[in-house]
Amino acid sequence: MYKKFLTFVVSIGPGLFLVGYNIGTGSVTTMASAGASHGMSLTWAVLVSCICTFVLIVIFGRFTLITGQTTLRSFRIHFGAGITIFVLLSLIISEMISSIGVMAVMVQAVQEWSKPLTSSGQGISTVLLAAFFAAALIVALFNGRYSLIEKILALFVAIMGLCFIITMFMVIPDASSVIKGLVPGIPSEPNAGVLVAGMLGTTMGGVLYVVRSITVKEKNWNVTDLKLERKDALISSVLMFLLSIAIMACAAGTLYPEGLHVENAIDMIQLLEPLAGRFAISLFVTGILCAGLSSLFPHYMLVPLLLSDYQDEKLNFQTTRNRVIMIFYASLGLIVPIFGGRPVFFLIVSQALTLVATPVLLILMLILQNKGGLMGNYRASLASNVALSIIILFTIYMSFVGVEGMLSI
Repeated sequence: MYKKFLTFVVSIGPGLFLVGYNIGTGSVTTMASAGASHGMSLTWAVLVSCICTFVLIVIFGRFTLITGQTTLRSFRIHFGAGITIFVLLSLIISEMISSIGVMAVMVQAVQEWSKPLTSSGQGISTVLLAAFFAAALIVALFNGRYSLIEKILALFVAIMGLCFIITMFMVIPDASSVIKGLVPGIPSEPNAGVLVAGMLGTTMGGVLYVVRSITVKEKNWNVTDLKLERKDALISSVLMFLLSIAIMACAAGTLYPEGLHVENAIDMIQLLEPLAGRFAISLFVTGILCAGLSSLFPHYMLVPLLLSDYQDEKLNFQTTRNRVIMIFYASLGLIVPIFGGRPVFFLIVSQALTLVATPVLLILMLILQNKGGLMGNYRASLASNVALSIIILFTIYMSFVGVEGMLSI
């Protein structure tokens, strides 16, 4: 039974990679902020984003299975280096900023939880925590292969999921509020627009789909694996939805009835503990820790992944170039612990801003999947073209919502 389960987990590795990357501390704080401020009324936004994500994961994965080409490599061949470098740099810069916030949120949460355990009452130093976690991740990346990293991510995702779901059932709000939250609508509060855009951005960021094509190729899947790729995408999207709803419900069941809001990394810990108890908050912090680690792994791997995609070279984490890049990314996590700052708002805004670049990525893929010389008999169907076109229009609209929300704050 165990061997069958392990074989199944390994077979859906690319999907778990996306879940680990997607449900990081940015997702935790965004969903917690939504639950604390608006209860479960924004459930629809999570559902819509996960449905769109499923469609896009399938499209990008299918393209690589059929053509054998990864996304950036295809862009470079068919659209030229200029626009490809623009996409590449926009993804790298966005993720550099995001990695700073991910580490900051994670270590601040652990420090707040550890305060009762230290004689000074100050908790474990965030600088020490950040240095420890960054060093541990770097050692694992330096000595591991992609297949090993997939297994580590699967473990983090499993622990994270159990922690958030158990916590949700300990503090779950009225189930009817979840159903009511499926009715679309944006609250009238000034920051509601940017929050909704952030919720969509954290699930629908364009980097996911570029990474999807790379991870599918790393599995050596081909056109005979189309059904497996679709199943993998479905499992990934369902897990994203369940984990996001669980996080939102934790805040909606405790903070929302009290009129309390989440404005920084430690608010959730400080406010949730008196309402839910030490055990529940310990589970929640464990979930945040695993969310942060499962997200930082792909963050540190991102530039080597993208460069291998762009240059059409074999992915190798042991090269000097890639090791220097990963050390640099790890060092970014020390910025907030050393110099201070409030990462949550910037995480939400950065997630909303990812929707600005995503339409460009999707438009290029819409063109590619209709090239007969490239796709052959597997050219996109009418349904696929309509779905992708609707998603492009939706992401453009939500980009304007996000910008309008930021301007109104």
